[in-house]
Amino acid sequence: MKLLRTMFLIIAPMLTGMAASQPNFVFLLVDDLGWGDFGCYGAEFNETPRIDQLARQGMMFRNGYAACTVCSPSRAAILTGCYPARLHLTDWITGHKQPYAKLAVPDWKIKIDHERILLPEALKEGGYATAFFGKWHLMPDGQPDFDQHYPTSHGFDINVGGREWGQPKGAGKYFSPFGMPNLDDGKPGDFLTDKLTDAAISFLEKHPKEQPFLLYFAYYTLHTPLMAPPELVAKYSDKAKSFKNKKNEYLNPARAGMVEKLDQSVGRIMDKLAALGIADNTVVIMTGDNGGNHELTSGGLKGFKGFSHEGGTREPFLVKWPGKTKAGSTCDEKVIGTDFYPTILEMAGLPLKPDQHRDGVSIVPLLTGASEKLEREALYWHYPHYHRTKPYGAIRYGSWKLIEFFEDNRLELYDLAADPHESKDLAAEQPEKAQQLLQKLVAWRKQVGAQMMLPNPNYDPDHRGKQKGAQRKGDQTKLGG
Repeated sequence: MKLLRTMFLIIAPMLTGMAASQPNFVFLLVDDLGWGDFGCYGAEFNETPRIDQLARQGMMFRNGYAACTVCSPSRAAILTGCYPARLHLTDWITGHKQPYAKLAVPDWKIKIDHERILLPEALKEGGYATAFFGKWHLMPDGQPDFDQHYPTSHGFDINVGGREWGQPKGAGKYFSPFGMPNLDDGKPGDFLTDKLTDAAISFLEKHPKEQPFLLYFAYYTLHTPLMAPPELVAKYSDKAKSFKNKKNEYLNPARAGMVEKLDQSVGRIMDKLAALGIADNTVVIMTGDNGGNHELTSGGLKGFKGFSHEGGTREPFLVKWPGKTKAGSTCDEKVIGTDFYPTILEMAGLPLKPDQHRDGVSIVPLLTGASEKLEREALYWHYPHYHRTKPYGAIRYGSWKLIEFFEDNRLELYDLAADPHESKDLAAEQPEKAQQLLQKLVAWRKQVGAQMMLPNPNYDPDHRGKQKGAQRKGDQTKLGG
């Protein structure tokens, strides 16, 4: 099977003859991106002129979601087109350890199976070059096959910066030295976002124009540790002193500086596409892997990274498709990370792979204006793990959202059209609606083969001290994903 696929990769460009007209793709994935971090989504303290310009050049989605409240599952969902529940990859790798919790975490996967054809592999079959930059965090840390799961083992021609890390852990963290694969450490004071952008731009400059490409840039920013160049920290420290915080934004100078560096990176990439004369044939997509790492990054939504509510999964979601998507348009239809795989294949004029991207739906009809709705009933989440939230499942059905907490089977029900901030739980007032949605959620879990939690034989209701000690002995970071 592998031999046949390799042969196909060699002859595909000759057979298709499509390379000259196929669009390029620049996919920008931001870590710990809050709903309220960009100016186009309401931020006033953070400054994002180039990202706001990108929003004006394409379509901005108001109901865009990550597939999980933490990072590794969301990233796997984008690359596979499958819900984390179907993949059995449901937590950040390698997850928090909770040996005394009420429920036992299932034996979930900490890697993507090689049998799956990932998005970059599908594009390579169509003659595309594929390049990965930044955060990977999809490697089975500590397992024997660890080195078989770099980006280059899953369809990317090159890998710059991708390894097992979920956050920068080099000697200088966001500053040189970085200690990342194929990334020049540069000189003291060099900033990680800048250096990764340098590498991405170098790829654009050297890549032959006749071959279409996927440039997949998964930023380490805005993950902790919060670090920015001193001049930007000083800039936002001064701004915070007189800033009238009408929207209760997160006035963290270091994080705001990181957002500005992100914005500069996007601007540099957009400018390079224009300078190379390929901007009009390049699709640019930008989104995040989960909510921001502070409650005030959620733009007023309830919760943030790690939580079950909207602030944990609702994400900025921008698509620029020159000549196809109306500039400055917005969309209220519900979309999610699994949708990128079939969407990109359809944009590229390549056959869809419904046996692979089983949960994704192409959003091309939304982008072209052919339709305002997708033929999809609901969105789902499944998180059988402990983080900032208790283990839960959720369904978004129309304007309704139901959350089921697994420890005690408690339900929360919200009408997001009337109550986008999830301030009024309607489960007690509308038990029939809650049960209707619960039945759909349970049926979906069965359909995708979701792993469920079981009672923990080591459960200790007074486990807090023991739990903290167990985490200290482990090698997990406090704020995983």
